Amino acid sequence: MSKSPSARKPSSRKPVLYGAGVVLAAALLGYVSYQATAPDHSGPSSSVADVAADPDAGVYPELAKLARRDAGDKLAQGRADAPVVLIEYADFKCGYCGKFARDTEPALVKKYVDNGTLRIEWRNFPIFGAESEAAARAAWAAGQQNRFWQFHAAAYAEGAKEKGFGKDRLKALAREAGVADLDRFARDAESSAASAAVSKDQEQGYGIGATSTPSFLINGRPIAGAQPAETFTRAIEAAAEKARNTEDAKGGQGGKNAEGAGGTAK
Repeated sequence: MSKSPSARKPSSRKPVLYGAGVVLAAALLGYVSYQATAPDHSGPSSSVADVAADPDAGVYPELAKLARRDAGDKLAQGRADAPVVLIEYADFKCGYCGKFARDTEPALVKKYVDNGTLRIEWRNFPIFGAESEAAARAAWAAGQQNRFWQFHAAAYAEGAKEKGFGKDRLKALAREAGVADLDRFARDAESSAASAAVSKDQEQGYGIGATSTPSFLINGRPIAGAQPAETFTRAIEAAAEKARNTEDAKGGQGGKNAEGAGGTAK
């Protein structure tokens, strides 16, 4: 996990804005961030990443509500009505974000997004200074031409981070991503709309207590760091199972109500 030594604090936006339960979630995210970056830490933290047998353990309804489920969201992939939503707060200069993008995310897309179980929503969370901010705006600009995920892949390719994210480099990444109108891309990347979109995502991340990247929410379950693929698989499976059980319960209740109504009519 990458952490900025000068990461901006959430200023007046406290985690309590999302509900009392988020205070604990924020503390857990902070604890895992510390454990994953501690000098004597030899492996990925499992404090909140491990998924307990109880599907409700470590899940915060207030955080689940942060899923936008906007069918027109150009920085998301998967069905808007998918039973599970993974929200990722990440920075293009973050090495661990790149590791997740290359090693874990493609398998999750193939296994869960493609069959309609999972939706992935990206949140720009630049914490490493001016280049991070520029890359975030550029990614948003690529998204305006429906090439966000292609830009995402190019920016997180092996060795891409080391080349930096200066203006010429961002244009080259846009070209590699297949952005058709590079002049529009340049204008969009410098626009107030891009800045506002990035700030909105960034403030949401700080609002839930995230201080490092990558940070994730899976149906309200916080996961910090590029954890092993099994961690995400277990969390997605648990969330999907809970969603199925909830729907079954609603269906059963609806059937009982209908039966009761029928009996009364007779």
